[in-house]
Amino acid sequence: MGFPILICDDSLLARKSAKRALPEGWDVTVTFAKHGAEAIEALREQHYGLLLLDLTMPEMDGVQVLEAIRREKLEVFVVVISGDIQPQMRERVMQLGALEFISKPVNGQRLQKVLEDFGLYRGSPGLEENLSYA
Repeated sequence: MGFPILICDDSLLARKSAKRALPEGWDVTVTFAKHGAEAIEALREQHYGLLLLDLTMPEMDGVQVLEAIRREKLEVFVVVISGDIQPQMRERVMQLGALEFISKPVNGQRLQKVLEDFGLYRGSPGLEENLSYA
């Protein structure tokens, strides 16, 4: 069984895009959640090593998910992936425990660099060391 990843976004296209952005050849098991409430249920039922989380969603948005993760002490690393790139929002999600905040559309090299920086993925040879952070 591969490294367990939960991708939470209300857009099917965005969920598929996030999955495609994961490092090629990485042994992972990916589960999808369509909104925050579904993600919290999944996190309560099963351990995930990583949550790729959108911010703007119905039923329960990304900030509410991060608050619930903190409140319920659910253990998961979170990378926020959102089109809402306001500095205040980035600061807020980081305060709530997100590892990083990256903008949509997901850049695979950028995501891989974040995963490597936090020890979640051991990189492949030839990855550029100085990727720009969009």
